[in-house]
Amino acid sequence: MEIASQKVHKSAVMDAYEHDEQFNKTFYDYTTHSADSYPERLTELNSRAFQRQELASTIRTYMEPFGISDAAAAHLDELSNDGVVVIGGQQAGLLTGPLYSVHKAITVILLAKQRRNEMGVPVIPVFWVAGEDHDLGEINHVFTEQDGRPVKQQYPERFVLKTMASHTEYDGEQMADYIRLVFRDYEETAYTKELLDGVLYSAKQEQTFTGFFVRLMNDLFQKHGLLFIDSADKSLRKLESVYFQKLIAESEAIAEKVVMKERLFEEQGFGTPIQAAEDAAHLFYVHDTGRVLLSRKGDSFVNESAGIRFSTAELLEIAVEKPWLLSNNVATRPLMQDMVFPVLAFVGGPGEIAYWSLLKDAFNHLDMKMPILVPRISITLVTSETQHALEKSELTVDEVMAGEVISRRAQFLDQQRDVELEKLLQETEGMIQAQYNEMEQHIADKDLKSLAEKNRTYHLRQLNYLKDKAEDALLRKYAAAIRNYSLIEGDLYPERNLQERTYTPYPFLNVYGPTLIDDLLKASLPINGQHVVIYL
Repeated sequence: MEIASQKVHKSAVMDAYEHDEQFNKTFYDYTTHSADSYPERLTELNSRAFQRQELASTIRTYMEPFGISDAAAAHLDELSNDGVVVIGGQQAGLLTGPLYSVHKAITVILLAKQRRNEMGVPVIPVFWVAGEDHDLGEINHVFTEQDGRPVKQQYPERFVLKTMASHTEYDGEQMADYIRLVFRDYEETAYTKELLDGVLYSAKQEQTFTGFFVRLMNDLFQKHGLLFIDSADKSLRKLESVYFQKLIAESEAIAEKVVMKERLFEEQGFGTPIQAAEDAAHLFYVHDTGRVLLSRKGDSFVNESAGIRFSTAELLEIAVEKPWLLSNNVATRPLMQDMVFPVLAFVGGPGEIAYWSLLKDAFNHLDMKMPILVPRISITLVTSETQHALEKSELTVDEVMAGEVISRRAQFLDQQRDVELEKLLQETEGMIQAQYNEMEQHIADKDLKSLAEKNRTYHLRQLNYLKDKAEDALLRKYAAAIRNYSLIEGDLYPERNLQERTYTPYPFLNVYGPTLIDDLLKASLPINGQHVVIYL
């Protein structure tokens, strides 16, 4: 593997996060730029109480069906004692979802290892699966590449209710057919059959979107001791009971803190990431018809469209007796995560770091500091075939990501055109137009003039037909070169989007082989927020 850094456009938030000291002081408790951040955060964590043994037991029970490696077992033992965690999370996408889920897990593992070595304390990598999310439209599809273009392959089964991904069961036969359909778009390699069989086996072993996701991810990262927990796991919910009670009791203050911080965020030109409302409870209730968002109305928690109303006392009773009926939203999930886990650092993408900017005062209100936020590693993988196409087309990855493929392809075709033929076709069109214009000056009869205009249209149509055929012949002659341009764009910058936001890891595992994840983790990737290009 060869590694190169790559400049890509960053959001205003990420630019400020990386370079603006005042921005960091305003919206975060720690920064990655300060050498004191990690020791200070560790001291803070040591001053707080965590249900360590119960948490480790909950994760162990959750992970047992997927398989617990020796490395993961050792991490669980450390967590039950005095270990701290580096944590990141993602929704449970099909075939792991987009590559950035894998990149996030890689960052979590590398950062935990780095901090362990530098601080001399057990730092454990954890992946928090947002299985409580109910927007299946965000996770029920993958993209494959066809003729240099990303094509959306949507899982066909329909789900009417807004059930959480962890509770949504798929049809085993439909899922198997869907997986085979996706793999048909991959080229046949020495690894394809084993890879396909492994994915089909994982789908057969599971019933829900979250279970399928975790089994695949656990297989990819098993050697590295990455721990997994589902935010919707019933045992975890029981552990969270006391924290739900706190979030309910402080919901009005939390909502106020978030609203005020978002106003400040907007005033500084960074927008409104979550459009927080003053009456938000920032909690969901798991209803018979699905997961519904609660708001505060006086002393009640309501969802009027679903006909749900709880008094504060009633909701607190649910938190005590049936906490699995409660669920966090985007604002309270980070708070819950920090109450459950001794979080040294949180690994997030640009969107997460933006909305975490609104939560500092909410953390502080609950007598916590926000953990250190570390941007996940961003990666573009370049296969040997794509690298060869880059060389043939005399393009660099920089130029591809600058959007130059279309203009360079047009430039290439222009260089191959028969200039004399195009000149003659243009002159011929001019002559036809001129001759018919002159003829029409001598035609007085209305019907004859109409006939002349039809003849003109016919001759121009025939000329355009000849032009189109000349263009087709050009495209056929240089089809291989044109395919190179399409391949480059489709692989590296599909629809002017980063590769990691479009494709799953499986087309790359199919080409590179099953050691791809292990080799990436050995590659000394920089954890500095820069985009990295890796030539496989």
